[in-house]
Amino acid sequence: MTDTTDPVTVLLVDDQDLVRTGFRIILDTAPDVRVVGEACDGLEAVDLVRRLRPDVVVMDIEMPVLDGLEATRRILAQSPEGGPAVLVLTTFGRDDYVFRALQAGASGFLLKTATPEDLIEAIAVVHRGDALLSPQLTRAVVERAVGDPATARVVVPSPALATLTEREREVLDRLASGASNAEIARRLFLGEATVKTHVSNVLGKLGLRDRTAAVVFAYENGVAVPGEPST
Repeated sequence: MTDTTDPVTVLLVDDQDLVRTGFRIILDTAPDVRVVGEACDGLEAVDLVRRLRPDVVVMDIEMPVLDGLEATRRILAQSPEGGPAVLVLTTFGRDDYVFRALQAGASGFLLKTATPEDLIEAIAVVHRGDALLSPQLTRAVVERAVGDPATARVVVPSPALATLTEREREVLDRLASGASNAEIARRLFLGEATVKTHVSNVLGKLGLRDRTAAVVFAYENGVAVPGEPST
């Protein structure tokens, strides 16, 4: 039987031609991924997203004209619902950039030292929106940014937290640790289908795009505290 599933469409954004070419060669080997365009800066990326409507944007951060952070904000602002998932590329040395990208609405991030298989899987993950990419690294980045004494502030929890049930608060706490649905199910003694429903309810009640946004929300609103394990 012929597989009629549409491939995941991808826009590559990087100011280095060789990097974009390398990514395209990698993704051309994946039958369920199709590169629909390339941009050499953030401003071009914003325009191409509007015209091409890709499922996923693979976004570099440091670029001329308009950097990846601002480009991510503009892309998601122009398509608040049904817009693309943004996968940000980064290096170990720029945790501050990663956190700011998550705040801007990026769905995940990938180290530039990742393997071709990692890139293909990361695109699938952010396209599904049902799992965090490299959750341990995500949590470390968030903890570092939120826990920086230079950015210390009084936490005023969002009123939206009051709309969550006790079980949904538990699920949010586990999301903040980077746990998958299967891990949450084992921890809370629930079925995975039930966990999926709770996650969907949490995102809906808090007005969040995906699980990555839930991690940021949890730390910004005091649900999770830097340096403390989730209960």
